[in-house]
Amino acid sequence: MILEVKKYPDKILRKKGAVIKEVDREIKELAHSMVDTMYFYKGVGLAAPQVGESKRIVVVDIGDGPEIYLNPKIVKKSGKAILEEGCLSFPDIFLNIKRAHKIQLEALSLKGRLIKKKVEGIAACVLQHEIDHLDGILMIDRLSLGQKIQRRIKDLFPRKSQP
Repeated sequence: MILEVKKYPDKILRKKGAVIKEVDREIKELAHSMVDTMYFYKGVGLAAPQVGESKRIVVVDIGDGPEIYLNPKIVKKSGKAILEEGCLSFPDIFLNIKRAHKIQLEALSLKGRLIKKKVEGIAACVLQHEIDHLDGILMIDRLSLGQKIQRRIKDLFPRKSQP
């Protein structure tokens, strides 16, 4: 089932997601609907708050098929990467965001099993972005002060197009 993607400034995007205590039918259905929604909107990741559910669930697919993580947490980070990120909750906006290049992730699977995984590159950035959503952190919160000033100046003084 395709779910409605909440757009900024919807208040649920700022709420911290609740920990999943039991992997029941409702959680499995939500996770599968999130995967369908992610594909429908051509995203590479989606977090439950983005579909109006204040729960700690993320789904991602960076080319190897869908992955579902319940209660994901990053237990280790290293390196730095700056990649252009988009977000289904901020349509048509792309920002260069600095994140860790490598992460170590722990989460539960839909079968309730512990997942431990080392991820790097784009996959690490996507997971960090989605896990941020579970804590009410948005990509605009990750902009540096310089980026914020630069964007504000562009808004105040747009370039005039040449005739």
